[in-house]
Amino acid sequence: MRSTCVRHRFGAVVVNGKHEIVATGYNGVVRGAPHCTENGCIKNMRGIASGTGHEICPAVHAEQNALIQAGRNAVNCALYVNAFPCKICARLIVNSGIVRVVVSDEYTDKEGLEILKAAGVEVMHLDYKEK
Repeated sequence: MRSTCVRHRFGAVVVNGKHEIVATGYNGVVRGAPHCTENGCIKNMRGIASGTGHEICPAVHAEQNALIQAGRNAVNCALYVNAFPCKICARLIVNSGIVRVVVSDEYTDKEGLEILKAAGVEVMHLDYKEK
């Protein structure tokens, strides 16, 4: 709910093996920049599809913010996020030492899932829609 993105509200939590929260993150623009809730979404204005144009969007993803906050404490932790990580976030997740990613929803960019699986990161999808 803290997200300032007008398209998607993403959140992420890094949890260690003792089930303690190590770090949290949500998506939003870089520190000090005007939020999209104030100026509008540049991707919407340009007609850029969801899951593309990451280099144009001024936001830092929820996973990225959580990993920045966690630092080296992310090693051997799990990351919980409410959508598939994009390919950029997936690369950061692999290099951070996260061993398990739990997602509760989908995202249009599914390449990140393949990167995680190829690197041996366990991926679990909670499908609440079927319950």
